[in-house]
Amino acid sequence: MSVATTESGSAKKKNKGPISDRARGEQVLGWKLAMPAFVIMLLVTAYPIAQAVWNSFFNYRLTDPSNREFVFLRNYTVSLADPVFWKAMWATVLITVITVIVELILGFVIALVMHRIVIPRRTLRTIVLIPYSIITVVSAFTWLYAYQINTGFLNTWFSWLPGITQNYDWFGSFWPSIFAICVSEIWKTTPFMSLLLLAGLAQVDSTMEEAAKVDGASWWQILVRVILPNMKAAFMVALLFRTLDAFRIFDNIFVMTGGANDTSSLSMLIYRQTIDRTEIGLGSALSVILFLCVLVIAAVFVKGFKVDLAAGRN
Repeated sequence: MSVATTESGSAKKKNKGPISDRARGEQVLGWKLAMPAFVIMLLVTAYPIAQAVWNSFFNYRLTDPSNREFVFLRNYTVSLADPVFWKAMWATVLITVITVIVELILGFVIALVMHRIVIPRRTLRTIVLIPYSIITVVSAFTWLYAYQINTGFLNTWFSWLPGITQNYDWFGSFWPSIFAICVSEIWKTTPFMSLLLLAGLAQVDSTMEEAAKVDGASWWQILVRVILPNMKAAFMVALLFRTLDAFRIFDNIFVMTGGANDTSSLSMLIYRQTIDRTEIGLGSALSVILFLCVLVIAAVFVKGFKVDLAAGRN
């Protein structure tokens, strides 16, 4: 472990100090290359966000547009005081935490297998990515049919487990419904997590692993002390992307439970307010709250991991 530690320590020392002219020039070039896409994205997203914030200050129903009343923050106070909102928040956080943790573990294991295997590498990667290529609604309907009492096959396959019978209703109560939703979400998006982590594994310097082996390190020591620390940026990106995506879950819940048994997410609650009840003001307030939650999650991940994504450049 001495060689690997020395190399990683020297790399950290190189990253410290004043920014060179070359690095400063790369930063300027990066901004110039990213600016057109940044401006287009800003123009596309700025107006809807501003409009949602503006609508959230009004008591506004789409079926009665003439009766529009300025209420300022009342829609926010009403939403935050509603027990339905907190139930949706609990279901959203629960699904997000369960799915992201399981996907991280499974995705990393799959990424390790795809990284180490040699002979059928392309075929294996193609097979692994098949679930992610399926449209989410199609995937949700597939799992819905699999869980059905009369037409599904899961009860038959797993009837040997305690509590699982041929007539077991997966959508009859809260926890079985959450489990069914999480399984469908994990099956669909774990390949995405494994793909991001596979890219991170490819960036780990093989010479550091070889040096650790020469020093007599076990596979577990190499994993913990060499591979994982050098994949910090990949883990941050993978967790950030998947957490933000899982926090906005809608399709699986809409198809599988429709929000029954208190499984409605924040996105599902927004849909009900804006589409079903045509409450544009309340729906906009909930959208702004969801947007703020996403911003907080992104800030927490970026600050918590403290990763310089540009540190690996030559």
